[in-house]
Amino acid sequence: MVSAYILILTEVGKAAQVASAVAGIPGVEAAEDVTGPYDVIVRATANDMDELGRLVVARIQAIEGIDRTLTCPVVHL
Repeated sequence: MVSAYILILTEVGKAAQVASAVAGIPGVEAAEDVTGPYDVIVRATANDMDELGRLVVARIQAIEGIDRTLTCPVVHL
């Protein structure tokens, strides 16, 4: 199992709409509006890195109002 935080930059005024849409995607554990350099932070899980990549590229980045994403896989040191 792989977990990641996905930092999302949205179009102006779209953060709440994007967070709501992302929250409904299977594999997304949480989607929160935040302040700072990013507008939404998502916690997601997948079976492996390939599945995580498909989740981000095919499902999350397809949502209207998203400008950019940054995926940060969780590591256990």
